[in-house]
Amino acid sequence: MTVRSVLFIPGDSEKKLARADDFAADAIVLDLEDSVAPARKALARQLVREFLDARPGERKSRLWIRVNPLGHPEMLQDLVATIGGAPDCLMQPKANGPGDVLALSHYLDVLEAREGLPAGAIRIHSIATETPAAMFTLGDYAKARLPRLVSMNWGAEDLSSAIGASGNKGPDGDWDFPYQVVRTQFLFAAHAAGVQAIDTLYADYRDEAGLRRSCDLARRQGFTGRIAIHPAQVDIINESFSPSPEDVAEARRIIAAFAAAPDAGTVGIDGRMYDIPHLNQAKHVLAMHEAHNHG
Repeated sequence: MTVRSVLFIPGDSEKKLARADDFAADAIVLDLEDSVAPARKALARQLVREFLDARPGERKSRLWIRVNPLGHPEMLQDLVATIGGAPDCLMQPKANGPGDVLALSHYLDVLEAREGLPAGAIRIHSIATETPAAMFTLGDYAKARLPRLVSMNWGAEDLSSAIGASGNKGPDGDWDFPYQVVRTQFLFAAHAAGVQAIDTLYADYRDEAGLRRSCDLARRQGFTGRIAIHPAQVDIINESFSPSPEDVAEARRIIAAFAAAPDAGTVGIDGRMYDIPHLNQAKHVLAMHEAHNHG
C-alpha cells in the first residue's frame, strides 16, 4: 500500500512517542539520526525498541526507523539494537546511490535471520539527494536489483549544507534552480525505479493554505506522498494525496467504459476520447482510493 504522509518523531522523546498512536500518518518515522543528539542516541535506540516491542503484529501506522547513515559509527548499533522489534521499513539517510541501499540490504539479510524474521520483511526507503555524489547516481536506481526498496524522497537541507550554499530558496519562496533540477531528476528516477516518489517537507507547519497548494502541485506532477514535520500537517497531506470523489467517479466511468468494450483501444465518454494510458491511470486512482478507504 502506498504511503501518503510520513511523520517524523525523535526517537529520544518519550513524550512524543507516547502520543504516536494518536497520529493519522500512514508512516511514522522513529528517528535515530539528525533529531537526536549524539549523547542521547543510545537512549533513543532503547526507547525505539521498547516502542516497537509494545506494538507487535498489525499496527495503526507503519513504523519506520531512520537509522544513521552507512559508515556512521552509530549505524550498526542502530540496526543491532532495533531490528528485533520488526520495524516495517528503514529510512536510509544520505545515500550516495543504490550501492548504499544494497549494503544496508545485506545487513538486514543477516539480522532478519538472527531475529527469526521473514527474509525481506523489512523494507528500505532511501533519502536519495542529500549528498553531492548522489546527484550522479539517481538514474542507477532503475538498473539496480533492490527488492527491499519501496520508496524514496528528495531533500534540500542536507544537500545545500553539503555544498556550502547560503540557502536553497529565492525571495519568492520557490526553490532555487539547482534544487529544481534535483527535484525533477529525483521524480523521474523514483518512477524509473518503480518505487514511490515522496516529496520533501514543507517547513512552515502553520501555513495550511500554502501546504495544500504545494501538495496539490506535487501530486499533479507525479509525487505520491510527502514528508510531515508536524502532526498538524498530516491530515492535509493525506487528503491532498488521496483521490477526490470526482477523481474516483471519473476513474470508475473510464474502467466501466472499457469493460463494456473489451476489444477497444479507445472509448468515448461525453465527447472525450480515452485510451489505454487513461485506463491505467484510472485503475491506479481506484486502487489508491480502495487502499486508504477499505473499499
